[in-house]
Amino acid sequence: MRGAAQHSPPFALSSAPGVGSGTLTDPGGALRRGQYAQEMQPNERLAVIDLGSNSFRLVVFVAGDGWWRRTDEIYEPVRIGEGLLATGSLGEKPMRRALATLDVFAHFCRASNLQEDAIDAVATSAIRDAENAEGFLERARECFGGPIRVLSREEEARYGYLAAVNSTTLADGCVLDLGGGSMQLVRVGERLAQQSGSWRLGTVLMSERFLPPNGPAKRKQLEELREHVAAELSQADWLAKAAGREGTRLVGIGGTVRNLAAAAQRAAGLPSNGVQGMVIEAGALDELVERLASLPASERASVPGIKPARADLILAGAVVVQGVLLAGGFEALETTEAGLREGVFFERLLADRAPPLFEDVRRASVMNMAAQYRVDLEHTRHVAKLALGMFDELARLGLHEGDPRERELLWAACMLHDVGMSIDYDDHHKHSRYLILNSGLAGFTPVETAIIAQSARYHRKGMPAPGPMAPLFGEGDAARLDRCAALLRLAEDLERSRDQLVRRTTIELSNGTVELTLIAEGESAVPRWAAGRERELFARAFHRQLSVAA
Repeated sequence: MRGAAQHSPPFALSSAPGVGSGTLTDPGGALRRGQYAQEMQPNERLAVIDLGSNSFRLVVFVAGDGWWRRTDEIYEPVRIGEGLLATGSLGEKPMRRALATLDVFAHFCRASNLQEDAIDAVATSAIRDAENAEGFLERARECFGGPIRVLSREEEARYGYLAAVNSTTLADGCVLDLGGGSMQLVRVGERLAQQSGSWRLGTVLMSERFLPPNGPAKRKQLEELREHVAAELSQADWLAKAAGREGTRLVGIGGTVRNLAAAAQRAAGLPSNGVQGMVIEAGALDELVERLASLPASERASVPGIKPARADLILAGAVVVQGVLLAGGFEALETTEAGLREGVFFERLLADRAPPLFEDVRRASVMNMAAQYRVDLEHTRHVAKLALGMFDELARLGLHEGDPRERELLWAACMLHDVGMSIDYDDHHKHSRYLILNSGLAGFTPVETAIIAQSARYHRKGMPAPGPMAPLFGEGDAARLDRCAALLRLAEDLERSRDQLVRRTTIELSNGTVELTLIAEGESAVPRWAAGRERELFARAFHRQLSVAA
């Protein structure tokens, strides 16, 4: 029945939709399909082509020796799912738009010397569900010149899960993947997929069925959409059981989720450095829905953050997200910039792991960035060793709480403080700040990324300040920045000659003064002099005077 939910054991081997909610866990390597099960080699490229119901994307990834990054992207709002709800088939005009875009993708791949084994083209809900899917796919494969995989509901959910869990710290909760044709939910426990469901609640379908193409949305239309979403989600008893469970989170992927996050970000007056880790509170989403509903579709792009290409679909998407928050008892939606494309890529990048997950997302994202910009790892690791040693000693003396999250932010700042040297030595502390803020550090919240970036900004001189990141800062964050910046700068001073001369330090408290003793292999006059210049910054961060001795 069109519109009915499809449930299954998570990522079952059969591509046929199931009829009940399963409780199996992902058996890992047995579910890797096709030619991309093998591990990527250093400097190997992979072009992932996502033929979605609303948009087509081609994204090129490269895997280096211990790092990876996205190197190119082409986006086109094809709307191949347009009219599918009414007819059950792909329309001729949407198919022509799709074929024209695939022709562009084919030319790009040839010009970029991407061979067939370096391309993975996947199709999702609209193409999967259309009655004329096979006829379109025959034309599409001929136009594109390569294979196109049609993902089952289970595979589509799995790739969304891999994208979310590899780009956030989600351990328990749900992953929401909202596209143009369908919405997938995956329940996650201890980072593993537990259950999944797929519903035809995509933004294109819901806009066409419930909302007017012109003019503001009426209250009755919104209520009918909300009732439909609630009825569909009521079939997932495991989602209802998530309600009220402490510590459960909802992480969303997809262009609609990212666009909603951008709009919520602008409405709150927060800095716009991407939406990785951005949290949309339920109340903020309610306000955004009310504002969008009051405008005709043609004017919704006037809302700051809303993209013109999504303006006519964004309201339906926001109402669907509202329904998920309500059904699962979630207080907010956390955003990740990763999407299905990253899920496909991670499956290959991490093919030696079952399931293909980073052991520690935050550490992996920091080390990936450090490797991308080719920092001097011997130097940065030693700076981190010295800074963390001082952090621990000062906590032992009761000069701060020794918060492990703050310690991790200090470590990240130490590892990344020199990434700006890839641009130029002059002002490299400012270049480092810019690169960190715009890197979308996976697993970190926006304010944590800001503290890391501002600490790197002040690792050479100046008194730390939140600067334009101030709207992100809450109680205690400015003090955290002071401590991280002070210890990073001290450690950098001790490692000024980049020769690991100062092996470690000891710290004692004497008559209210912190006595820092350098344990060095050789003459330590230069590091002792450099560290001695940081007395004002140290006093501000730790409320004690500093003396330095060898």
